[in-house]
Amino acid sequence: MLAKDIKRGHIVNYNGAPCMIETINVQSPSARGAATLYKFKARNLINKQKVDITLKGAEQLPEADFARRPVKFMYSDPSEVHFLDQADYNDYVLPRADLEEELQYLTEDLEGVQTLIYNDECVGIQLPLTVELKVTQCDPGIKGASATARTKPATLETGLVVQVPEYLSEGETVKVDTRTGQYLSRA
Repeated sequence: MLAKDIKRGHIVNYNGAPCMIETINVQSPSARGAATLYKFKARNLINKQKVDITLKGAEQLPEADFARRPVKFMYSDPSEVHFLDQADYNDYVLPRADLEEELQYLTEDLEGVQTLIYNDECVGIQLPLTVELKVTQCDPGIKGASATARTKPATLETGLVVQVPEYLSEGETVKVDTRTGQYLSRA
């Protein structure tokens, strides 16, 4: 896969290990004839280490041989998180420490969660791009508040705190982007 075609969330093979791309920074050349540089921050899915990858636009990285399987979040205990495969009802268990960021978006009825299977072993999960979460605590909505850029903090059902417009109140459901953790809209 060409460097210019790699997007956030893609899984590539780098130094013999699968790495999930987390952020991309593109540096355009200032001189004629210079190559555009693509700087990727990735996470090695086997040892969970962060990896920095720098490529020119024409360089390539092979895509990792991965399987994605739809799963349902079952429950979490103090050390592990449990998922149920929707096709063959296998139980996948991942360490809670590896999923701290993803746990802010997981609810029992969340659809679209996929496990990442590499060499018949579950090495991580992939969340849908957006999730719908209920507001459990925020300041009361202001009557007559306009839809301007003024925001207030709101705590969602999973404990995630996001900035929402002033007119929202407790009990409403909102859409949140799982990539950035930002409020998108009412659900």
